[in-house]
Amino acid sequence: MTQLSVFDVAGPVMVGPSSSHTAGACKIGQFARALFHTTPTKATFYLHGSFAEVYKGHATDKALISGVMKLRTSDPRIKEAFKIAKAKHIECVFKKKDLGEKFHPNTVQIVLENSSRKLSMIGSSVGGGVIEILRINKFDVHLQGRAGKYLSIIVCHENHGSKTFNKILNRIKKLGIRIINTQTTKYKDKNLTIIATDGRDNKRITIKEVMDIEKSIEGIEFIRSLSKLEKQ
Repeated sequence: MTQLSVFDVAGPVMVGPSSSHTAGACKIGQFARALFHTTPTKATFYLHGSFAEVYKGHATDKALISGVMKLRTSDPRIKEAFKIAKAKHIECVFKKKDLGEKFHPNTVQIVLENSSRKLSMIGSSVGGGVIEILRINKFDVHLQGRAGKYLSIIVCHENHGSKTFNKILNRIKKLGIRIINTQTTKYKDKNLTIIATDGRDNKRITIKEVMDIEKSIEGIEFIRSLSKLEKQ
């Protein structure tokens, strides 16, 4: 028998009107912000397919901005997203763009930037508040975001065979964190590795532990957690 989540039946707890165009869009924004790891000064949203056609009527624009500002899908302040972004000095730009036939109609490319760095991410809202992350910068990935038991750690590192990769995995294992699976994609001389860890255990990675891994292992460009990190 196929196991169904309550989210498959009722959808997420959210500010409406649409689980796909509002809640899903908010989650995509949250993922982009987690990867960027700080408040951007500019956020550009390239809207594809139905996102491009109905984004104003379905509050997709407000939801995307809200996600980038770390608001939850149920936060009533989503309705005031533009006002809040202005107060935070975040410039928001929306553009329609055909990203290609291979992408779901509810897809957006988010580009976040400040004076020192820039991040590009493509995500799709595939229904019921479920999203998929399909590209991070130049790396093609496939990461599904929904209510679940796995916490994901993303590491961009130099391509030195398996040397850096193994050091990262060994460090995480030594912290007592169980690794469920990994996926690695390559672009030129860089690798992007997604590490799924068991979020059900009491032991979860802390902010300090993430920073220690980034500082102590040579060849890491950045390391991020796609779920909320515990403080130490």
